[in-house]
Amino acid sequence: MHIAVLGAGAWGTALSVAASARHEVLLWARDAAQLDAMRRTRCNLRYLPDVGLPDALQLSADHSAAVAHGGAGLLVIATPMAGLRERLAALPGDTPVVWLCKGFERASGMLGHEIARAVRPGRACGVLSGPSFAQEVARGQPTALVAASEDAALVARAVEAFHGPSLRVYSSNDPVGVEVGAAVKNVLAIATGMADGMSLGLNARAALITRGLAEMTRLGVALGARAETFMGLSGLGDLVLTATGDLSRNRQVGLALAQGRALPQILQQLGHVAEGVLSAATVHARAASLGLEMPITRAVVDVLEGRIAPQQALRLLMQRESRDESG
Repeated sequence: MHIAVLGAGAWGTALSVAASARHEVLLWARDAAQLDAMRRTRCNLRYLPDVGLPDALQLSADHSAAVAHGGAGLLVIATPMAGLRERLAALPGDTPVVWLCKGFERASGMLGHEIARAVRPGRACGVLSGPSFAQEVARGQPTALVAASEDAALVARAVEAFHGPSLRVYSSNDPVGVEVGAAVKNVLAIATGMADGMSLGLNARAALITRGLAEMTRLGVALGARAETFMGLSGLGDLVLTATGDLSRNRQVGLALAQGRALPQILQQLGHVAEGVLSAATVHARAASLGLEMPITRAVVDVLEGRIAPQQALRLLMQRESRDESG
């Protein structure tokens, strides 16, 4: 199969490396200087410096050539969520596409499938998500993902593209649930990072993950997802990984906030996008518009926006009235 991956960040590069053992993969980068360096070194020094690029992996800065390469097989958008709309709008009409973006578009508050519905109505599209750190995928360490779309043929194509010896890809027809899980888990990972940074213990971590999952499910169901999706890879699986794994950028943000560091400094030192920082306010706003309470998310927003310190956020959460666990 011909596969084109648009975006040479860590995740786009990792999936390109994984798929190039069995398919003809072309990786597109907007930055010509970055691409030249990758050609010279056969390595993505900025994002995956410890992983060599296979000889079979093609590299290109020509967007039209990349789209043509993937058009007959599968096109994968691997930009941050902020770039998804632009990439979708630049595609020819019937190009089959899935994206790796996780989060809400900041300007519109839309998830990926909502952006696609507005930009490419009625066209086949979907999302590939799940608990995965790019470094581990690139190294061939065992990983499981989920491909989700209302178009069964597109899901089958995504499974064919990436399912292999070290990468299991499951199928889903609930892209709404998969995207909500992928977006909200980043916010909850910031909360868990703050708790761990304050040395609150494993009990607190378990409580945050469990109640965070309840918040995630509540929002997802209100947006049209199925509740059972959140017990799968893109819900519970991705939440546990992102909240507890130290390779998680969102968790690192939370840990640093607990140390009293300023958010601009944290993000500058991080050097990569932490989608939870960009998505937190949108998650809370969409929940509020639906009349939903998401207290953990609200606490994260208040800390990120400088209204309260992590220690105050903890006190406010612990002072909430008791309620039925199913609520």
